[in-house]
Amino acid sequence: MKHLRSLFWRIAALAILGAGAYGVWVRFTQGLGASTNLNDHAPWGLWIGFDILCGVGLAAGGFAITTAVYILHLERLRPIVRPAILTAFLGYLMVVVALMVDLGRPWNIWRAMVMWNPHSVMFEVAWCVMLYSTVLGLEFSPMLFERLKWHAAARVVKRVVVLLVGLGFLLSTLHQSSLGSLYLIMPTKLYPLWYSPILPILFWLSAVSVGLAMVIFESGLSARAFGRALEFDLLQSVSKVMAGFLGLFLTVRFLDLAWRGALPQAFRLAGPGSYEARMFWLETALLALPILLLALPRVRANPQALFACSAVVVGGFLVNRLNVSTTGFDRSSGVHYFPSWMEIAVTMSIVVVGMNLFRIATRYLPVFHDATHGEKPRQAAYAES
Repeated sequence: MKHLRSLFWRIAALAILGAGAYGVWVRFTQGLGASTNLNDHAPWGLWIGFDILCGVGLAAGGFAITTAVYILHLERLRPIVRPAILTAFLGYLMVVVALMVDLGRPWNIWRAMVMWNPHSVMFEVAWCVMLYSTVLGLEFSPMLFERLKWHAAARVVKRVVVLLVGLGFLLSTLHQSSLGSLYLIMPTKLYPLWYSPILPILFWLSAVSVGLAMVIFESGLSARAFGRALEFDLLQSVSKVMAGFLGLFLTVRFLDLAWRGALPQAFRLAGPGSYEARMFWLETALLALPILLLALPRVRANPQALFACSAVVVGGFLVNRLNVSTTGFDRSSGVHYFPSWMEIAVTMSIVVVGMNLFRIATRYLPVFHDATHGEKPRQAAYAES
């Protein structure tokens, strides 16, 4: 049965990759019109809303955990550093791939490095993506160097790791918040439930929350697949911080809605605006439910429940970012955007590639322990359940 299940998933992955490759080919040979449902009224769709806005946020655990360990000296969290860096590095690589597909002319990316436009938020985003991807690559490199037994190179990187972490924190904070800044120029187009002058702050808070959730989520997946994961007490600590950031995000969000007089929009559950209100409460419920559950000691003590809570947080974050990037523009644009099958196939292909790269990395690289500290891979209760 296990062999048949494995064969099924391999066939499914190959089918997704094949469909995604066809979608990429159509996009580059025939343009966006032939491969997507984008138009002048809906110029940004799934590839921006999910692949970019969500992808960057899901990778936020890297700067959050490294900052906690190397800047705040929370040494107890050190075993989480490498999985968090791996998640962030692969996340940004996938974001870059998706961005190249959406832009359509990857050979022109060098122009952002020499043709400066400091008044453009996109200029800042482009530079932060390139620089932070480089920083993540350097932070990831010791895992590869240790596998190749290039110990001298690994020692060189570790000597400057604090500098890299500080630079990574700055770049990631700028980047996470500037994605929210992209929507500040659209106050009359973005629906009031999602437009806010503090969008950069909301984007940063939600990114930190989901980044911590991804640490728990991927640790659980790794334990189930390979029997390798982090100690459960560490994941419990991460879940408490995650719940705290989620609570802060929702508190700031509702205070902002009340201050701007937009909160009544959330209760228009019939007639015009009802679709937006329902989507708003969907994302709110998905983000609030884990906070309530994690307040219960028996939930925090249950590995499966902790994994489920992290998955719900990821789901709520995805709904929130897609609401900002797509749902919030339906009413002002007069059209309801839904991605084409090729858009979905390309996005799913990127997810499949990212998951397989994570699987390969955790199997062949010292991800769940730090060889320089003599630590062995740590097991979580996921593998025993």
